[in-house]
Amino acid sequence: LPWQNQKTREQIENLLESGKHQELRDRLCCRLSFGTAGLRSAMGAGFCYINDLTVIQSTQGIYRYLERCFPDLKQRGFVVGYDTRGQVTSNCSSKKLARLTAAVLLAKDVPVYFFSTYVPTPFVPYAVQELKAVAGVMITASHNRKEDNGYKVYWENGAQITSPHDKEILKCIEECVEPWSGSWNENLVDTSPLRQDPLGRICERYMEDLKKLCYHRELNEQTALKFVHTSFHGVGHDYVQLAFKAFGFQPPIPVPEQKDPDPDFSTVRCPNPEEGEAVLELSLRLAEKESARVVVATDPDADRLAVAEQQESGCWKVFSGNELAALLGWWMFSCWKDSSPAGADVGKVSMLATTVSSKILRAIALQEGFHFEETLPGFKWIGSRVKDLLEKGREVLFAFEESIGFMCGTAVLDKDGVSAAVVVAEMAAFLDTKSLRLAQQLLRIYDTYGYHLAKTSYFLCYDPPTITRVFERLRNFAAPRSYPQSCGAHGILHVRDVTTGYDSSQPDGRSVLPVSRSSQMITFTFQNGCVATLRTSGTEPKIKYYAEMCAPPRQSARSLLEAELEQLIEALVEHFLEPEKNGLVWRPA
Repeated sequence: LPWQNQKTREQIENLLESGKHQELRDRLCCRLSFGTAGLRSAMGAGFCYINDLTVIQSTQGIYRYLERCFPDLKQRGFVVGYDTRGQVTSNCSSKKLARLTAAVLLAKDVPVYFFSTYVPTPFVPYAVQELKAVAGVMITASHNRKEDNGYKVYWENGAQITSPHDKEILKCIEECVEPWSGSWNENLVDTSPLRQDPLGRICERYMEDLKKLCYHRELNEQTALKFVHTSFHGVGHDYVQLAFKAFGFQPPIPVPEQKDPDPDFSTVRCPNPEEGEAVLELSLRLAEKESARVVVATDPDADRLAVAEQQESGCWKVFSGNELAALLGWWMFSCWKDSSPAGADVGKVSMLATTVSSKILRAIALQEGFHFEETLPGFKWIGSRVKDLLEKGREVLFAFEESIGFMCGTAVLDKDGVSAAVVVAEMAAFLDTKSLRLAQQLLRIYDTYGYHLAKTSYFLCYDPPTITRVFERLRNFAAPRSYPQSCGAHGILHVRDVTTGYDSSQPDGRSVLPVSRSSQMITFTFQNGCVATLRTSGTEPKIKYYAEMCAPPRQSARSLLEAELEQLIEALVEHFLEPEKNGLVWRPA
């Protein structure tokens, strides 16, 4: 057919002609599977890559599954959004893949809400709930390297799909790998009467809902604080401008070189604002020039947020995800308290975090009396759990994961960098009236609720058998089926292995968190109170480590805690990960 992809076909033909049989096997002998953020892989030819065919196959599988689950599928419809990624060499772009996603469904007479331009990822789950659609897909690879793309699936509840839906969809994909007639016809997006553009309606309603998080409009209108925003060559610029306007702020100053979409992310080494000062260089220099004290950075699909603040010394502090969560958790609770009638039931208030994130919300909850709970890593678990809590009549104020993912309020049941950016701006403007910076308020929070010092980093490993070997060694340490009892000089109190469902701290030895066999994750609680987790990334070839020391309130011998945490991480890396022996590459500096 003339509209099939010649570029990916040529890639396979070239490999065949040049006798690269191993690479052909790698590309053609395995399928994509759902990780913590849906399907994600490099763009290119092959069944384990993101391309026209694998997107058509995935959508056909989803159609087959939705048909089984929803008798009203053809009344309620399906949402499709996309970011600005693209790759010339495989003729792949997020928009084209989104058009093919829509085509599969339109050819089967399913109404499709297809956004006429790129949108932040949170707009898709928001639209699913707002339009009462059965599900939605966002074509994005978020902050991954430029070669990657992805396919993120949201269920009718507005949360990313979890088990058993992911497994059932994969089964359905296997059952219909041959493209149906009509599946390739991406022009249906332009011609079908079943296609609607939800952009204007969703943008307007999203901004209206966002105002519910605004508590100090007059302050925002009057503040002398200036903000710089970078959208990291992605989708965020227009939407963050609108969000600031909704809160009564002057528009944030955009970084001109990074304001417009660029699939090559040409001004940054990697498009992940989590990498800190190295990738925020342009925005920090602009902020200095413009005398703007706070920089907000949304990642390319605008679902995550990094924040930097200039200190009195002139130096910049880039906040970690855990530090921002301490500030946002404190802020959302303070706003709830100040705006609630006397005697409001604090016991009905909830906050959540993933289990590899800081325990600071737990410490705040213990003192303030609200409910706190943890989920498995990945916002798909948070979104589903928040929906459960809302149905039980609880009020969820805030949830987060340490990798700069924040959910303020419950209009979107996923992380959202657009709302988080403007909430941080309001908090900074409010603190400025008290002559406080964000960094000073963070220290006050630690003083009140106990110092929480966390370190997170990763090693790159492109060899899956090596990763398996690292974790299997920990499960069979001194003897078969026995975990380590110490790490260097540090004694271990408890071990939890979510991959196998074991937890030595529970009376029955079973993990309270659901078993997650598809990924590796082991948590060690040390006798000195440190909690450390080793896990594989659900979206990238990484072994990540997370470690945190928690001190009780008003005991802040910070330097001692820092030294102890540093020693423990060194031991963890040396004894448990053995980077030299395993050929692991340290996170690039």
